[in-house]
Amino acid sequence: MASADLRQELDCSICLNIYTDPVTLRCGHNFCRVCIDRVLDIQKESGIYTCPECRTEFTRRPALRRNITLCNIVGSLPSTHPSQEETGIFCTYCVDSPVPAAKSCLHCEASLCDNHLRVHSKSAKHVLSDPTTSLGNRKCSVHKELFKYYCTEDTACICVSCCLIGEHRGHQMKSLDEASEKMKEKLRNVLQKLTTKREETEIRVQSLQESSRDDQEKAAGVTETVTALFSDIRRQLEDLEKRVLSEISRQEENVSLSVSDLIQQLEIKKDELSRKMRHIEELCNMSDPVTVLQEPDASDLSDTEEGERHDKQVHGVGDLDVGLISGTLHTLSDIITGINIGIFVPEPIDILLDVNTAANNIHVTDDRETASVSDINQNHPETPERFQCDQVISTRRFSSGRHYWDVDVNKSVSWRVGMCYPSIDRRGDQSLIGGNNKSWCLCMRRWYNNQYEMYNSKYSVIHDSEEIQLSDIIPCDRVRIYLDYEAGQMSFYSLCDPIRHLHTVTATFTEPLHAALCLEEGCIKISGGVRNCEKML
Repeated sequence: MASADLRQELDCSICLNIYTDPVTLRCGHNFCRVCIDRVLDIQKESGIYTCPECRTEFTRRPALRRNITLCNIVGSLPSTHPSQEETGIFCTYCVDSPVPAAKSCLHCEASLCDNHLRVHSKSAKHVLSDPTTSLGNRKCSVHKELFKYYCTEDTACICVSCCLIGEHRGHQMKSLDEASEKMKEKLRNVLQKLTTKREETEIRVQSLQESSRDDQEKAAGVTETVTALFSDIRRQLEDLEKRVLSEISRQEENVSLSVSDLIQQLEIKKDELSRKMRHIEELCNMSDPVTVLQEPDASDLSDTEEGERHDKQVHGVGDLDVGLISGTLHTLSDIITGINIGIFVPEPIDILLDVNTAANNIHVTDDRETASVSDINQNHPETPERFQCDQVISTRRFSSGRHYWDVDVNKSVSWRVGMCYPSIDRRGDQSLIGGNNKSWCLCMRRWYNNQYEMYNSKYSVIHDSEEIQLSDIIPCDRVRIYLDYEAGQMSFYSLCDPIRHLHTVTATFTEPLHAALCLEEGCIKISGGVRNCEKML
């Protein structure tokens, strides 16, 4: 009864079978790795992870820890003798109904139940073993005798006749038990190595799973930040739009009221002018000069000054206060500035070429951003830092952090751009970037026909003279080099539309890194300063 209870303790509560690769949750319950992974994958859709047995909730997907002790216990079960019901082998002589076999006779090549085993011959040639279906494999195919020995020279099980008169005569022999124990010892060594490798692989899998979960959480955090940022931007823009439209409506209403008042005043003035015009016409038509001359204030009938005053009112009344509207719209620039601050986009830092490292046929412009091949010897002073081959490196070095910089390469036929250690050789063929173990580069070669038309181009990434060909690359005018020093990664991108990742090399950087340019003809320009990606989202 106790044995049965112990056997039940080794059953997974999900699949109800004996544990396979048992793992443990933080709550202490054990499951088959495949079973609990399947359950957690289903729970992922709801975002709530719980233990299938005790319903303990976890804030995020729980890490699975391999239960070494339980693995060893489960692993030892196949080595125990299986019960008769579990073998699936039945008595050869019980033809009426299948009866589980207790033993197999290698001599008779038959399996026997307990009843037939009691009446079976007990002579030495009748060798009994645990129930097995491979009875025919226990005898020599030539002499039809049971195997007794193991030939170490031919690595084969043989019978007594093979040993005495057969083709194995005179060979080195061992008993089956001795040979089996030696083979088991080798297998145990192999098993130990495989177990160690499996555990190491398991640790790596767990590490990658945890890293993947960390990346997912980081991406979720960044997504939440960006979503909140754009929601705030939309809110500020909507508020600004309402304020500007409200100000325009207010000014429009004020102007409309002013114009209406002025129109009413002008209508009154128009009627007054019409009355005066009629009176003047009457005076002009009079024949009595005394009456015309005695008209009081006749000289003021024109009212010139009041007319000019109304003209000025007409010209000034219809103007909107554009300055006030522009001042309100100026808030938009504050919003944009706030966006830049919110996502921490840094200003690029100029990356300058070191003239002291440029080869004598490399011309560096005064701004130290462009390098070109020149037919004229530049007569640079000979220094230990100067390259003999057609290349130049930057003054700035990078020993930590994440950075990227861009290069215009459209005016160069063949080029190499990348990064190198300051200890790179400056003489000989091995000094070319990519041609040694102290530099990495993206390389592009072009071929032209006699009409100077390009007919082929090839991209590759080179390190220590080992070249990785990049296929299906559309020629581009600009490339980007991205460096993550601590992670040991250097990536190359084509700045076409859209931006395309070309290749990423992985290394353990042991020295600071300089930007490096190499060209056969034409020129290369550093088109974008170095940006420190640590300050970005």
